[in-house]
Amino acid sequence: MELHAFSLIAAVLAIAAVVALLAVRLKQPLIVAFIGVGIFVGPVGLGWVTAEGTVELLAHLGIAILLFLVGLKLDLHLIRTTGPIALATGLGQVVFTSVVGYFIAIALGMDTVTAIYVAVALTFSSTIIIVKLLSDKRELEQLHGRIAVGFLIVQDIVVVLVMIGLTAFGQEATDNIALGVGEVLLKGLGLLAGIAALMKWVIPHLIRYIAQSQELLVLFGVAYAVAVAAFSDWLGFSSEVGAFLAGVSLASTPYRDALGARLVSLRDFLLLFFFLALGAQLEFTDAAAQLTAAVIFSLFVLIGNPLIVVIIMSLMRYPVRVGFLAGLTVAQISEFSLILAALGLSLGHISNATVSLITVVGLITIGGSTYLILYSHQIYAKIGPWLERIFDRTQGRTVSLSDPPQDTDVILYGLGRFGGHVADRLGQSGWKVLAVDFDPHKVDKNDRTNVSAVFGSAEDVHFLETLPLSRARYVVSTVPVLDTNKALLHGLRHHDYRGCVALTAHTMHDAYELQRSGADIVLEPFAFAATTAANSLAEMISELEAGGPGNDEDLDRDRPEEDESGTS
Repeated sequence: MELHAFSLIAAVLAIAAVVALLAVRLKQPLIVAFIGVGIFVGPVGLGWVTAEGTVELLAHLGIAILLFLVGLKLDLHLIRTTGPIALATGLGQVVFTSVVGYFIAIALGMDTVTAIYVAVALTFSSTIIIVKLLSDKRELEQLHGRIAVGFLIVQDIVVVLVMIGLTAFGQEATDNIALGVGEVLLKGLGLLAGIAALMKWVIPHLIRYIAQSQELLVLFGVAYAVAVAAFSDWLGFSSEVGAFLAGVSLASTPYRDALGARLVSLRDFLLLFFFLALGAQLEFTDAAAQLTAAVIFSLFVLIGNPLIVVIIMSLMRYPVRVGFLAGLTVAQISEFSLILAALGLSLGHISNATVSLITVVGLITIGGSTYLILYSHQIYAKIGPWLERIFDRTQGRTVSLSDPPQDTDVILYGLGRFGGHVADRLGQSGWKVLAVDFDPHKVDKNDRTNVSAVFGSAEDVHFLETLPLSRARYVVSTVPVLDTNKALLHGLRHHDYRGCVALTAHTMHDAYELQRSGADIVLEPFAFAATTAANSLAEMISELEAGGPGNDEDLDRDRPEEDESGTS
């Protein structure tokens, strides 16, 4: 049955909306739902969508906007703040997965080029999915969340470099190889030089005027991304590379967050068509053999990727629990893997069957890893002790009973943003503080006055035996995790601690649960901050009202100058 283009898009969108609703109910990423819809409306199913046409054009636009936003949000500072662990884990996992994946593909009878594509596709994990899941679980600011985002950014950089290499050397071979390589390098340098010139002399001045209108800012962003992508494609590189570089060129401007926020919805809508087109391209001519290979690769990704992260992080003296929770975030392949497969198909390096294989692996691993992340703590409770016996490399970092800190007034758990400020204020006030944190870099770099730091976990009941509980008047946890604080409170009771216990909660529900569990004090930093801010605003408003209208000119004189966008 043939449908008019408008009717076709309407029907496909309606089906996608229904299937997406079902996916949300099942706690599945929408990527899985959209690929499923693509299979249903593609040649295998209803036959509405083919590899060419309107859907393909919208798919290309979606990929361009996705890569543009990746470049726009590229935060190298995050990699630096997570220390060498982000680079070591990100690159280590990429190397391990690609090498082992290549030999698995060869063992399954694939040729060298196909094996390389499959192996590389298995290495990359979805930053979009992981950030969404960790954000929903409120774990983005926890140690494993920050490390995971750090090495996912490393992977994003690697995949862009891989695409640059593939498109550069995937062109038609010339008679003179050296001349061909030189031509590619010159084109690449020219593209980078052009982007750098725009960043230095054009964009800062132009975007200041464009940003006066939010609608114009969005239009400029889309037009700029697509134009640079088209120019990159004309030079012989992929359009994805051009879109990424366009995003990078705007990443240093003060308008990147506003632009990125407005383009997210457009990205999500257009990516729907990419996954629809991808599902429509799936071939099931040799489904049995393809399914066997897909299951083998999926098990490798679901088990092997987290395992190598645990090993790398344990060698760097991180707790097994942190490594396990961070490792689960790489237990799937990403939308970049699917884009890479589509690129290989367009270059003629791989067949539709290989694209189908990679897509099926994506469906299995994205679906499976979602549940692994959602129930990560329950899973670790079952297998954690076994993993700790094998991989724990943190022994010897904790304080010993034979040499405890002297004159400890406060035992403080957590040296993060909140805990670090608490430690500073207590130390500066003359209190003797023993800080406990399971981030070895925070422990090693601690140089606060009157604050000594040791490596340990609030959930480790046996660790409490090594602490000077009899000397400490207060035990304070700045870790805002309900289960962790309950475990700490239970351990303190088990050791018959007599001092005051203060625990931290981010929500009213958690605060109520901690009070019910017997905490002497419940710290609510968000509530405290809101109360302080409200009091300050009330005082300021009262002072302005008491001063009368005549003070408006003084207030205007005291305001900082604003640029033309309204930003101070």
